[in-house]
Amino acid sequence: MNDLANPVFSDESKARKWLEAQVWPNGPVCPHCGSVEATRLSGKSHRAGLLQCNGCRQQFTATVGTLFERSKIPLTKWLMAIYLLSASKKGMSTNQLSRMLGLPYKTAWFMTHRLREAMREGKFTGGLGGQNKVVEADETYVGGKAKNAKRGKPVPKKEAVVSLVERDGSVRSFHLPAVNRETLRPILTTQIDRKSYLMTDEAGVYKSVGREFAGHQSVNHSIDEYVRHGAFVHTNTVEGYFAILKRGITGVYQHVSQQHLKRYLGEFDFRYNTRHLTDMERAQEAAKGIVGKRLTYRRTGQAGHA
Repeated sequence: MNDLANPVFSDESKARKWLEAQVWPNGPVCPHCGSVEATRLSGKSHRAGLLQCNGCRQQFTATVGTLFERSKIPLTKWLMAIYLLSASKKGMSTNQLSRMLGLPYKTAWFMTHRLREAMREGKFTGGLGGQNKVVEADETYVGGKAKNAKRGKPVPKKEAVVSLVERDGSVRSFHLPAVNRETLRPILTTQIDRKSYLMTDEAGVYKSVGREFAGHQSVNHSIDEYVRHGAFVHTNTVEGYFAILKRGITGVYQHVSQQHLKRYLGEFDFRYNTRHLTDMERAQEAAKGIVGKRLTYRRTGQAGHA
């Protein structure tokens, strides 16, 4: 069946049951006290999907304690947005999502940022790589184009992004104020297993920290060296990831603010890390990430956690 013909995108009842299956894979859990004993309420006086905890007696639905809490947007549109953002390799612009869902631009903008927050891993557990494994590290810069500057305003500065990619594994990306030993070393040493082989370019910032790993080799891009030692020494994996990231940032989103860059990185990391899943399976993984998060927007337009 064509994914877009799935009834969860058109039937509120089926959408709710699908969401409950992602949020509560082992049955309902009270977001207020953690009890797994609850009674499903029915009847005209109760809204669909309402449950009452048998422990604390508080009422809740699958959206309480998630990024969807208090949202007036139909679940079918939320699920369609999850699917479209998960299935689009280079992302989907807010304008495009607004047109496809039939929602105002501002509403679609709020939705996409909530979904990016769902895709972000937050605190990572365990390091990338390990014994006999290779992790590539590199930095790139996004933004800063003259055409993005408002009339009479200076060209926005480029934002530094460092990505760590385990070969045949996952990627983790970080927005840094600057790329130097003080900012880079804590990330490399906490996010990469010390038993790993580290691959970088010739930048001097990697030389000293490289000694803290099982091995460290680099390629010299300044002399057009990209591969050495029988295709073992290279940073082509992380460069390939940057190619996808930049096509998305430049071609789809066109402008990403410093404030929200970490969420866009989370979005691209998520799709890369779930690249072996189908589009629908990836949407299911994204839906699981809405739990335990509340993203609010103040009148200033700044986002924060409630």
